[in-house]
Amino acid sequence: MRLWIAVGAIFGLLSVVAGALAVHSLRGVLESGALDTFGTAARFQMYHALALLATGLLADRIRSRLITLAGGLFTAGTVIFSGSLYILALTGIGAFGAVAPVGGLSLIAGWTALIFGILGHKGRQ
Repeated sequence: MRLWIAVGAIFGLLSVVAGALAVHSLRGVLESGALDTFGTAARFQMYHALALLATGLLADRIRSRLITLAGGLFTAGTVIFSGSLYILALTGIGAFGAVAPVGGLSLIAGWTALIFGILGHKGRQ
């Protein structure tokens, strides 16, 4: 499904931009812990950008609602998890740290859906 490939590419692009921003503009502006939090957000965003690229390729080969669900969960989870960590790092508002686990659960559910979507496929072995 081209949607997941496009979203993955956008997330990958934005992850590289965020990483460059952290190294070139935020170092010296953010405290060490906030910079680490920002880096974690960018790293998980890139991991799931790659997961979305793979999900898009798999969705084209394996017609499964679980594969499609995985793409949606990866997208939502990345926005919630990485987004809340970016906001936490930049603002210091602790409530955003409490939102991150919701995104993390979505990412875990995405990986679970992907696993079951692949294992449940009855196509050519």
